[in-house]
Amino acid sequence: MAKSTIIIVASALCFLSFLGSACAKERYFVEGTVYCDTCRVQFLTKLSETLEGATVRVECAQVDNSKNVTFSKEAVTDILGTYQVEVHGDHEEDTCEVTLLKSPRKDCSEVDRESHLQQAARISITKNNGIVSPVRQANPLGFLKKERLPGCADLLKELGIKEDGTFI
Repeated sequence: MAKSTIIIVASALCFLSFLGSACAKERYFVEGTVYCDTCRVQFLTKLSETLEGATVRVECAQVDNSKNVTFSKEAVTDILGTYQVEVHGDHEEDTCEVTLLKSPRKDCSEVDRESHLQQAARISITKNNGIVSPVRQANPLGFLKKERLPGCADLLKELGIKEDGTFI
């Protein structure tokens, strides 16, 4: 009798734990880096500086109606210029982006507003994309420094880029 009771209780516990995990909402973690674009080139270089205290927003909106926001949360970068935002639920039908909001430095706070250079990183927050990990890595985002650092001219030459952005 005691043996059958133990089996029934163990089976019930297993079943309840299965229900709990099956009913749990998906959790994702959006991670990324914010930097100061010291050469104003719109990509990370060896002269770029990470930004502690920068504010970003992770936002998801319905694809057919960008005004219907389904998720929005802000985060502040740590000493390494990195952030992490926890996102609950699957957003397969949404467009999700990380955008720059606020820089901690007055000398490096400009955001390029040209449409083709929009400072936003799109991310896929769904389990139906082939990514097994719950961590989603966003592309690095950078604020532009008001004035280029003196070493930028040499760096651009080293990279084969002219001052106007064309290739040498």
